[in-house]
Formats: sequence, structure tokens, C-alpha cells
Amino acid sequence: MPESKPRKKPAYTPPSASTAVKPNPTWWAPAMVTLLIVGLVWVVVTYIMQSAGPIPGIGSYNLAIGFAVMMVGFIMTMRWR
Repeated sequence: MPESKPRKKPAYTPPSASTAVKPNPTWWAPAMVTLLIVGLVWVVVTYIMQSAGPIPGIGSYNLAIGFAVMMVGFIMTMRWR
């Protein structure tokens, strides 16, 4: 009965230490929380002022600005270590 050929290299090679994940800088978490809070306050002020503020004259785009600021903060939460 024929024998199978032996492997020429090991079946598993563990990843090298250079692929280790580095921690975030110290300013990451405060900036993330600040963006989330500023975006929330922006949206709340827009609703309270009935789309007349915080920047007068742009109407409902104030909501878009508030949600964009919150989304940047949210995206930062996904990269937080």
C-alpha cells in the first residue's frame, strides 16, 4: 500500500509578536466621549429651538451636524482598545 508524502513545513505557524495591537493614545477616550456629548447637546438644542439654532439660518441641517458629530464619536468607540 502506498504511503502519503510527509509535510515539508509545520501545519501551524503562530503569528509574530509584531502584529500586536497597540493601545490608543490617552486623548482618545476623552475626545470620543466629548464628541458624543456635544452631538447629543447639539441635537437637543436644535429640537428645543425648533430648528432655529444653534446655527441660525440653516434650518434642519443643524440636525445633520449634530448626528454627524455623534457618528464620529461612535466610530471612535469601535476603534477604542
